[in-house]
Amino acid sequence: MTVRAEPKSAGSSRVVLIAGVAALGGFLFGFDSSVINGGVNAIRDEFDIGSALIGFVVSIALLGSAVGAWFAGPLADRYGRIRVMLVAAAVFLVSAIGAGLPFAVWDLMFWRLVGGFAIGAASVIAPTYIAEVAPARLRGRLGSLQQLAIVFGIFVALLSDYALATAAGGSASDELWWGLEAWQWMFLVGVIPAAAYGLLALTIPESPRWLIARGRNDEARTILAEIDDGEVTVDERLRQIQSSVDTEVQPKLSDLRGPRFGLLPVVWVGILLSVFQQFVGINVIFYYSSTLWQAVGFTENDALLTGVLNSTVNIVATFIAIALIDRVGRKPLLLVGSAGMFVSLGTLTFVFATATTNSAGDPVITGATSTIALIAANAFVFFFAFSWGPVVWVLLGEMFPNRIRAAALSVAAAAQWMANFIISSSFPWLASRSLGIAYGIYTTFALLSFFFVMSKIKETKGRTLEDLSSAQ
Repeated sequence: MTVRAEPKSAGSSRVVLIAGVAALGGFLFGFDSSVINGGVNAIRDEFDIGSALIGFVVSIALLGSAVGAWFAGPLADRYGRIRVMLVAAAVFLVSAIGAGLPFAVWDLMFWRLVGGFAIGAASVIAPTYIAEVAPARLRGRLGSLQQLAIVFGIFVALLSDYALATAAGGSASDELWWGLEAWQWMFLVGVIPAAAYGLLALTIPESPRWLIARGRNDEARTILAEIDDGEVTVDERLRQIQSSVDTEVQPKLSDLRGPRFGLLPVVWVGILLSVFQQFVGINVIFYYSSTLWQAVGFTENDALLTGVLNSTVNIVATFIAIALIDRVGRKPLLLVGSAGMFVSLGTLTFVFATATTNSAGDPVITGATSTIALIAANAFVFFFAFSWGPVVWVLLGEMFPNRIRAAALSVAAAAQWMANFIISSSFPWLASRSLGIAYGIYTTFALLSFFFVMSKIKETKGRTLEDLSSAQ
């Protein structure tokens, strides 16, 4: 039986809606990982902890994320993409309640760790699912929805932090409603997007590739008829996927083994791509901006507002990336992003390294120097957000052969979370010694990332996943 595809506009509209729902996991990823920004100082004072432990409280979610990312791919291959989304939504919801109502700092750390499991799962399942349902001509833009959702999640987290602290009297330590302090409500509001993610995930279809791999071709054909944009017939598309599936075996982590340091070369490229994305220090801006700007002389309210400004730039730049990624390509965006990050981070390194210090030994920047620092910080966010932010997630969904995609993406995402943990947990300690040294490290990795892209990244623009897989 031949199934006619919907008109191009109808199929495209449907797949955009489906991809948008899947990308809500990215929203929760951004929200849950960044919401602690506004409460860092309040949590430190509430539990009377030092810089090393507060760094661990902030970053422990990233350890959970690494674990969640590691297991998400195999679980998604066994039980389906949608079921993993539903489990992630439930874990997000429970962890938001637990983190907002902790009994002690160890209790808070536990719930941050649990939330991290869901963050890691969402970081893997969304790009996998979107890459599998998107037509080749739209895959870059639809894959970028994951990053757009992440930056919206960061924006909403920082905006709600600012609004809640302001409503409580200007400080996250102040009591707000029902005897709870503002920083507790910062976590509790995460219940709303978690519930929305779970409910909406029930409305989207399973991945047709996963269904075909399970022999459920009739279901896959129906879904392909809904989302295909008419470039080929539904039956031809189904045959292409079936041919690819027939040559595959059930992916396992052992399939990633190769001759170079124990892994296939393409897996190492994915891991290093993920590590560079984090080692430029982007999440220092989104996890610690309030603490960072207060440390150099800003008031708490102004520091929180600066975080909102950073996240606004983040959103604007991500829209630019979505407009360009399928026209310009992945590799050129990464190269421009690396160059821009190197210059902007180098400027911040110079400002922090040459700043005057107060009686406590902390750097203080005022006047024109503070303006330069703010411009450089926002330029850094801009160059990251229109390049390394979205492009890495798109590439991770495209670059691996079909037979190992989910497993390889899990490993690459786990590496990304571990790199994020290293940077995020070390920043308070580094900052207490020298902001110049901290930002000098991030500047060095921005420079190295340029040469890595030049030598190791291959362009994937406009090619089907089957074509990319056969070229490996």
